Parts: sequence; C-alpha cells; structure tokens
Amino acid sequence: MSVVKLLCTTLGKATGLLTVLIVVIAAFLKYFDDPDPVKFTSMADDMKTLEENFRQQNKSCFILGASGETGRVLLQELLERNIFSKITLIGRRQLTFEDKAYENLVQEVVDFEKLDDYAAAFQGHNVGYCCLGTTRAKAGADGFIRVDHDYVLKSAELAKAGGCTQFHLESSRGADKNSGFLYLKVKGQVEADIEALGFDRYAIYRPGVLLVERQESRPTEWLARKFFSAFSAVCSTSMSIPIQVVGKAMVSNTLLQPEQKTEILENKDITSLGKSAGK
Repeated sequence: MSVVKLLCTTLGKATGLLTVLIVVIAAFLKYFDDPDPVKFTSMADDMKTLEENFRQQNKSCFILGASGETGRVLLQELLERNIFSKITLIGRRQLTFEDKAYENLVQEVVDFEKLDDYAAAFQGHNVGYCCLGTTRAKAGADGFIRVDHDYVLKSAELAKAGGCTQFHLESSRGADKNSGFLYLKVKGQVEADIEALGFDRYAIYRPGVLLVERQESRPTEWLARKFFSAFSAVCSTSMSIPIQVVGKAMVSNTLLQPEQKTEILENKDITSLGKSAGK
C-alpha cells in the first residue's frame, strides 16, 4: 500500500471517529438540556422605559463578591445602565478602580467571620446581589461550606433585617440540596435557606460553565471552558454561558416584576434574558 493511500485511509478513519464523537456529545448535552426557556419577547424595545422608570425610584443596592468574575461584570453592567442612585460593594478588602465611572461607589470592608458586627453595612439597601463563592480545591470542604453557605446566608439575613426587599443569588446549574455532590448540595441548600427568609422578591440564577478567562488558575474549569467554548460555536448548549450574558440578565431581571416571589432562572433562561434585553 502506498504512503498516500495509507494516509488517506488513516485520515478517513480519524474523521469518522471524530464525527461519531461529536454526535455522541451532542446527544449527551441534549439529554441534559434545560427545559424550554422563558420567552422574553420584545424586551429590547421596553428595556429603556423600564430602566428610566426604575431609575426614578432612587433605589440603592449592594453587591457581594464584586472582586470575582461575575461580580465584576455585574458591577460594570450596573454602572453602564445607571439604574441605582447608590451602589455599595461589601467585601473583605477595599477594591481599587482606575476608571472615573467607579468613583462614586461606596465600599464596606467586613469580616465575614464576624458579620453581626457589621450589620450597618447591610442596612438601607433596596436590592442585594450575591456573587460570593469559592471552590473546594481552594478553601477545602469546610471552607467551601463556610463561604458558599454560611457567609451567603448570614449576609442575606442581615440584608433582610436591614430593609432589603429584593435579593439576587448567583447559584449553579444542577444545584440541589439533596444532591450527593457537595458543591451542588451546598448551592441547593443555601438557595432553600434564603428562600425561607421571605424576601418580597428572590431570584436564583443557575448558570452553566461560565465562559471567561479567570485570573485564578483552575485547570479543570479551564479545560471545561475551552471545550464548551469550542462546542457552543457549532451547537447551542445549556451547559455553558458567556459571563457577560449573566451580568446583563441579572440587571435586566431586576427591572421586571414576575408574578411569583421566588424564581429560578436556569442556564437557558439566563441566556434568553441576557441576549434579548439588548442595551
């Protein structure tokens, strides 16, 4: 057999295997796909009006986790759309910003181990956003539970006591308090515990793999992002989402008035809202 013929045969087999692999992956993702998303029709046309009406109410908000990937995008989106008269960042350290757009931010530095001593930082806000979180690899199992459950829940309790009526929580796809996986179990448990606090409005966001280049190095997440970034280019999937879309959806959803007090936005819902809202 000639070298050329052998090469062609090898390439043909490789192409066939790749095709089968793509079909299998597509079927797998389709099986675990989210239900059809909520329809947000004509949202872009109405958003400017909703923003203006909301802006006139002179409301304030706070953000937990503004130093993280989602928190940074959310903050930027809030500043660009200018719907709050006051934005407060609550965190364990002072953040530094160079752009003048950030100069009017209020920053409250707290010790999350002694949050009761910082109750004043959570008073007087109409809306709260929580993007606080860590990983088991970074903080260990106990540290992960302390941050993603205890810190988050205590912050929500103080916010509720301080007059906050609307709370937005970034959770995770697959969150379930009955899950056998620690990450999903903790996420599901804190969702349920915050719901029990009885906010007038409570929105839970369950994004898939966040498509973003993290400043921190997390090899497993890096591989997952690379895979889903490539796959989403040729096939829509509920397993991943650009982080900018999450930020847009959280801000746009703040302006809406759903019928139910508690709402859960799965990955496709977040994508639909984030992309349809426009600017």
